[in-house]
Amino acid sequence: QIFQPLHTLRAAEKELLPGFHQFEWQPALKNVSTSCNVGIINGLSGWASSVDDSPADTITRRFRYDVALVSALKDLEEDFMEGLRDSGMEDSACTTGFSVMIKECCDGMGDVSEKHGGGPVVPEKAVRFSFTVMSVSVLADDGEEEVTIFTEPKPNSELSCKPLCLMFVDESDHETLTAVLGPIVAERNAMKQSRLILSMGGLPRSFRFHFRGTGYDEKMVREMEGLEASGSTYICTLCDSSRAEASQNMVLHSITRNHEENLERYEIWRTNPFSESADELRDRVKGVSAKAFMETQPTLDALHCDIGNATEFYKIFQDEIGEVYQKVNPSREERRSWRAALDKQLRKKMKLKPVMRMNGNYARRLMTLEAVEAVCELVPSEERREALRELMRLYLQMKPVWRATCPAKECPDQLCRYSFNSQHFAELLSSTFKYRYNGKITNYLHKTLAHVPEIIERDGSIGAWASEGNESANKLFRRFRKMNARQSKAYELEDVLK
Repeated sequence: QIFQPLHTLRAAEKELLPGFHQFEWQPALKNVSTSCNVGIINGLSGWASSVDDSPADTITRRFRYDVALVSALKDLEEDFMEGLRDSGMEDSACTTGFSVMIKECCDGMGDVSEKHGGGPVVPEKAVRFSFTVMSVSVLADDGEEEVTIFTEPKPNSELSCKPLCLMFVDESDHETLTAVLGPIVAERNAMKQSRLILSMGGLPRSFRFHFRGTGYDEKMVREMEGLEASGSTYICTLCDSSRAEASQNMVLHSITRNHEENLERYEIWRTNPFSESADELRDRVKGVSAKAFMETQPTLDALHCDIGNATEFYKIFQDEIGEVYQKVNPSREERRSWRAALDKQLRKKMKLKPVMRMNGNYARRLMTLEAVEAVCELVPSEERREALRELMRLYLQMKPVWRATCPAKECPDQLCRYSFNSQHFAELLSSTFKYRYNGKITNYLHKTLAHVPEIIERDGSIGAWASEGNESANKLFRRFRKMNARQSKAYELEDVLK
């Protein structure tokens, strides 16, 4: 298989990569060439370069969005035909009315520099943009109802998460990031207005695409939607609540923000039609102070939610060991000693090494009843111990709801009790632990308490739309970049993209 002459490998590679299948758009996509056989392109194509542009040679490589989508659909051809058969659709009758739901993910990765080279370490960062085909449904000619003929069984596996664009860009460098993603956004907008004609199972069929950008962490959402950074008083990317309001009223909020509104608010921010002072203006636009660049779906990112909440619990544990609820301002030294005690205990009982930044695995191990029991051994008062246990019990009741791929099937009881549990959880925080929540609350904790039921009612799931697939593929990116890439910058991204 492996030891074949290069040209056969090349041919095999061509068939598997985007740019092999014929397709057409009706109407043709605006500003996108009609040729189908487009493989890997320079990520900056689509930008007219000016005289002053420094040649940004290999900063980015990507597939053309429509070509990549076609390739992803052709990969699913067998599942697609099987789905048609299972739903009793007459194969030849179903050629139009297919709609495809796409999840988009985009995530920055820190340090991806070469480790073994000599010389100074340059901070090299990368951003990966990828998509997953979540479901394909069809509206039969006579039917009122859409019938789903394909649903991605593992929406968070790196296998279903197709890379679209790789770039050596720092995600915090807004200008460069938006420049590189610009052509992708343009293609995506063009595709919304058009339908794809593609042969599936030997017959030409027509597809419409729906894009939902849900695989972004909060930092990226704020950047894409023109909101202030996450330390802002406007705590939430889903509602207009301020941090103080969110800590007073922890549970009762509803989702109000969306892309259109962010664009309108930016216009108000830019023009200041009522000639208000900076503070009044900022309050009017609720912290939207840049132009929303890419439409994201307001949701909650399950993975980072886990990590954010675990970090918060870690701090509560630390404070409880030091009995902060009855002290005024503890000194830095005192805090340090509580933290050391907590780390020592977690290492002894839970085999948890202290980490610099909380990661997913640490968060999963920390948020267990065993971990709480270990911490309770260091907490002097019995009633505080009971409060901690209760806090964790409630949290563990709530967590499956936003982690499950399909909560209605996997944890129906917890789903039903969610609002009740979150109410109870909030009461505990604002009474027993009020020393931490006086006028402040963390972003993810607010979302966990206030928005989960509403998102699930709207989308049916939070876990399935999370960024995990993209995150786990980041690991592969690092690996490919180190091991399998041809060793010149120009090829490296292309190899990894394949």
